[in-house]
Formats: sequence, structure tokens, C-alpha cells
Amino acid sequence: MNFNESTTKTNLARSFSAECQAGARYQFMSKEALSSDQKFLSDTMKTLAKNEMAHAKLFYDYIIEKSNGSVKNIAIEAGYPFEAPELQTSLLEEAQIELSEANNIYPTFAKIAKDEGFLDIAKSFEMVAKVESTHNKILEYLGNLYTSKQMYKRNCQTEWKCSNCGFVEIAKESYKTCPLCKLPQGYVIIDLEHEMSNCDCTQKKESSKR
Repeated sequence: MNFNESTTKTNLARSFSAECQAGARYQFMSKEALSSDQKFLSDTMKTLAKNEMAHAKLFYDYIIEKSNGSVKNIAIEAGYPFEAPELQTSLLEEAQIELSEANNIYPTFAKIAKDEGFLDIAKSFEMVAKVESTHNKILEYLGNLYTSKQMYKRNCQTEWKCSNCGFVEIAKESYKTCPLCKLPQGYVIIDLEHEMSNCDCTQKKESSKR
């Protein structure tokens, strides 16, 4: 199929716009987190924003490449989210957006691209969907911790490491201020990869009671 007449061209433009907006929203959230001394959360949102902008660049480049630079403007109509700015609600709301992209939007765009003969674009949509699924898990995990005020509390002994000076303490709750460099609790690193892949003590205790 001629790319300029394809639905995939429009889907790439929609995806580019959505990823740019997600990148912007995550940067807004990063600044909000930093304003309340939540440095780790701020850095995490910056990383997610960087991911989204990388996706946007990928989709942008496909449009330029496949059209041989002939496309100068693409009219698209789509709904885009304007979520509440408060971290207490926006983290979980963004998690649901990422879930929709991972499970519905990008798989659908991938199928359309395959049907239209753009197998490379289809593969990219599929890979981006996997990244968005990971984003969903990160945002949901952090959102639940943040809203329940458990960001730096656990029911088991946990390593708390200051991202500034590297000071480490093992405890169920993180220190409020780093004993070494005196920076606030928000600079403490949360080992997301470890915590999200292992049941915490609360889950284990609940399971043992059943």
C-alpha cells in the first residue's frame, strides 16, 4: 500500500502526538515531585518522559522515511488526556493510560500496519507496547505507595540508600533525613525492579493467614 494513503500514516501521527504529550505530562509531574523534595520520584518521571520522547522520535522518523519527506502536515482527530496535576491522582491515572496503550491502542495499530504491509512499523508498535506495559506497572506501584503514604515504609527489612551520598541503612522505614549528607527522605532510592518482582512482607503475611 502507498504509505501516504495508509491508515498507518495517521496512526503514526496520532502516536507521535500522544507520546509527546505523555513526555510533557511526565516532565510536569517530575517538577511537581521535585518541588516537594521527592527527588527519586522526580528522577523516575524524568526517565519515563525520556522514554516517551524516544518513542515520539521513532514515530516521527517513520513518517519522514516512509513518505520520502513528502508529508508536511497530517490532520488527525483524537482525544488526549488532561489529567489532574496532583501526584496523588495523576500517577494512577497515567498508569491506566499506559495500560490502554499497551493492551489496546498499540496492538491495534500494529495489526493495521501488518495488514497494510508495513511490517517494520508493526514490530515497532509491538515493542513500544511492551515498554508502555512496564510504565503501567511502575506508575501503578508508585501511585499506590504515594497515595497510601507508604513510599518509604515496608513491612520487612529493606535497604534504603541515599542517591546523593550513597549512605545505606537497613530498616522497615527509611530515615527522614540522611544521617550523612542531611538531604531529605525523597532522595532515598527505591529499588523498583526488585520490589515489583518480589512479593513484599505484607503480601506474604496476608497469604499465610488464608
